[in-house]
Amino acid sequence: QVQLVESGGGLVQAGGSLRLSCVASGRNSRILRMGWYRQVPGKEREMVADIVGLSGGGRTVYADSVKGRFTISRDNALNTAYLQMSSLKPEDTAVYYCKVNVLSGGTYWGQGTQVTVSS
Repeated sequence: QVQLVESGGGLVQAGGSLRLSCVASGRNSRILRMGWYRQVPGKEREMVADIVGLSGGGRTVYADSVKGRFTISRDNALNTAYLQMSSLKPEDTAVYYCKVNVLSGGTYWGQGTQVTVSS
C-alpha cells in the first residue's frame, strides 16, 4: 500500500503563490508517475500537472489553464512531488489531490488539500 500525504494548501489572495507537496511512502514501491489533480463541486476531477519517469527529471504535462503559472517537480530520493503555483486566480480554487502510479500498475490517491484563492 502506497501512502500519500499532501500539504501546502490554504487561503491566498489572487496573484499570490502556494507550493503543494506530496510525499509517497510504501514498501517495494517504484513510483512511475506522480501528479496533481483538482476538483470542485459539480465538476469532474481534472489533471493539473503530471510528471512521469523512473529516473532523471521526468516528463511533465500541464493543463492549458495552468501552464506558465504552475510548475511540477519531483525529488526521486524523497518520493516527493511539488506543485509550485503562482499568479493564482479564483478559478484555481479547488481540492487538490496527489496521484501516484507505481510500476506494478497500481494507482493511489491522497486525501486532498484545499486551495482557496480570494479575489
